[in-house]
Amino acid sequence: MSTTQAEPVSTAEPVLSVENLTTSFLVDGEWKSVVRDVSFSVAPGETVAIVGESGSGKSVTSLSIMRLLQEDTSRIEGKIMLGGRDLLSLPEHKMRKVRGNEVAMIFQEPMTSLNPLFTIGDQISEALLCHKAMSKAQAKAETIRLLEKVRIPSAASRFDEYPHRFSGGMRQRVMIAMALASKPKLLIADEPTTALDVTIQGQILDLIKMLQEEEGTSVLFITHDMGVVAEIADRTVVMYRGEQVETGATPDIFHRGRHPYTRALLSAVPVLGSMREYERPLRFPVVNAATGASDMPVEVPDTVSKGQPILEVKNLTKRFDIYSGLFGRLSGRVHAVEDVSFDLHAGETLSLVGESGCGKSTTGRAIMRLIEPDGGSVIADGKDVLGLDKHGMREMRRTIQMIFQDPFASLNPRMTVGQAIAEPFLEHRMGTTKEAHEVTAEMLRKVGLSPDMASRYPHEFSGGQRQRICIARALALRPKVIVADESVSALDVSIKAQVINLMLDLQQSLNLAFLFISHDMAVVERVSHRVAVMYLGEIVEIGPRAAVFGNPQHEYTKKLMAAVPVPDPDRRREKRMAANEELKSPIRPVDYEVRARPYREVSAGHLVAAD
Repeated sequence: MSTTQAEPVSTAEPVLSVENLTTSFLVDGEWKSVVRDVSFSVAPGETVAIVGESGSGKSVTSLSIMRLLQEDTSRIEGKIMLGGRDLLSLPEHKMRKVRGNEVAMIFQEPMTSLNPLFTIGDQISEALLCHKAMSKAQAKAETIRLLEKVRIPSAASRFDEYPHRFSGGMRQRVMIAMALASKPKLLIADEPTTALDVTIQGQILDLIKMLQEEEGTSVLFITHDMGVVAEIADRTVVMYRGEQVETGATPDIFHRGRHPYTRALLSAVPVLGSMREYERPLRFPVVNAATGASDMPVEVPDTVSKGQPILEVKNLTKRFDIYSGLFGRLSGRVHAVEDVSFDLHAGETLSLVGESGCGKSTTGRAIMRLIEPDGGSVIADGKDVLGLDKHGMREMRRTIQMIFQDPFASLNPRMTVGQAIAEPFLEHRMGTTKEAHEVTAEMLRKVGLSPDMASRYPHEFSGGQRQRICIARALALRPKVIVADESVSALDVSIKAQVINLMLDLQQSLNLAFLFISHDMAVVERVSHRVAVMYLGEIVEIGPRAAVFGNPQHEYTKKLMAAVPVPDPDRRREKRMAANEELKSPIRPVDYEVRARPYREVSAGHLVAAD
């Protein structure tokens, strides 16, 4: 079932050569193949991208190469040649010397890869001390240099911090620093930029390009983002349901893709600037992966209520104290959210966009009172959220539900996914156990999973599938407001399109309001009625989607839009000028006085902060 296109012939010996790779898992006493007869090679200094839907076998392919699958329940067949050695024939003690030294891997979910009991500095230093002859002081200095290289603000002061103190995007940057520590010959990047905002994503892509130039590093890049593929990959392997359906030079794949599934992937990619002719959010075209055919995009009918807002946020503030020294003296504060105000109407989508660490997620959590705000007010459905007692908060959380960024961390590993989806329905006494089962089955179907998956546990799903489960759980209570914190960032393009269409359908039928927190500017443009741009805890620009995207005024807004990957392989060797800019820190001295920031009105409802 493979379609192979003409590729430039490389005379150099490949760094990695995979031949007829077949990986099977033991399920109910029988071997079930999930990757079948996959073959490709990676030349020195070359980037090969493996693309496909969540569950297509991309990550299993990378784990097979690293031999990280459980031996008693998995079987890997074929050949995996690295530097003249077949990795499948190496004993485990020799394979340990290969991992992290000759071949390094960046995993999809950073929180599950970082040990919560150790500081991030110690974890990166460990990789250096294991594979390099250096002292602890040298390892610390090199670790700080790596953290600065992957754009961690105030890197030296954050050496001794623990993973939970970092945002999702910053945790992923820590993982990238760890993988780069030993300057490997081959870097396997499994969705490395999924959790990152567009500017940091661009900087990481530039960093990988720079490493290839300086070190001759080869990259096996696993992703569902076709914009990233176009920008970084020399060759592309398309996978569908465990099989390699098309392989070729990246420009050929994009301009002359032959397989229907390849064309389906490309047609599902949102392109920044494609909404200029539309006033309201636009459904993604539904694509048939078997034929490549798609329907026409449909503009969503206007459901925005013009009356009283369902959510009113006024002057919301949240700061985190920083203690240092022998006696734990208060030395500064992180100004995570500073004087944030906005309204959200029933049936409306307001998107919060900005860099990782800018305060988007903290704003969402403060609204839900998952963290206690330091000041301001939150009025939800006419009720003062910050003044509610425990019982009142329980009722409020039926009105406002949240979809979290990290699906694995928000699912209980001891509960089946069916139990996880049914739990809030039963806790809020919305129906019987039988009705809860029916709702669970319905929600699983709506997010693209089958009802029989309800009996499985979270670890049995891919990252994208786990995020769909979290979305199903949030929708089970039929809330009025959903705070969606990077809710589709882990999904491949086709499933992302399906889930966003589902959210738009639910918004129309149930008059739902969405606070859509995202770093994906192309998706934000597609789904939003209004957009608020956050920078260092403050909203610097807010207004109707067409006004903000069509006439951006703040320099930071322009920077965000310029960083969006474009699905055009002709840009593959370009570098971004923003890559060397210093990231400002939100840490302020204890006696820092916040000055009120005035706004100027550019057009109706379009406000820009004055510098």
